Amino acid sequence: MALDYRTVEQFLFREARLADENAYDDWFALWDDHEESVYWVPCNHDDVDPERELSIIYDNMDRLNLRLKRVQTGMAWTQEPKSRVRRIIGNIEISQTEDGMIEVGANFQATEVRVNVNTPFFWHGRYIYRLRPEGDDFRIRLKKVLLLNNDQEMTQLTFLV
Repeated sequence: MALDYRTVEQFLFREARLADENAYDDWFALWDDHEESVYWVPCNHDDVDPERELSIIYDNMDRLNLRLKRVQTGMAWTQEPKSRVRRIIGNIEISQTEDGMIEVGANFQATEVRVNVNTPFFWHGRYIYRLRPEGDDFRIRLKKVLLLNNDQEMTQLTFLV
């Protein structure tokens, strides 16, 4: 697959929309079922060793699937009712690696609104993706979420960032 900015951009927008709409099965289907696929939200610094230091989220595909299933059962009390979230993505940069993967960086802002909370919460940061081309589409091998405030106290982070 030739590196096409618009195709990558549309993939990121679709991934964000599926997460916004709580379309968990469709969102999970965007992932590569490779054993090295990881959804990672570092804690305290952006470049830590997740095997040796605390992360907010560090999920392989089995753990991510369990996280999604738990939210869908209604047993995640912090997400009953579900947060209303909208993401804005910009400053997208893409490059192709020697092994044919696509590396993507993008800034984001996510606005979260919770029932019985009068003030929206704003999440800001940068997404780092590693995408595997598949036909005219992609599969996510890595999504690393670099929250600007990952070194500060934060509210429950039970929705997809």
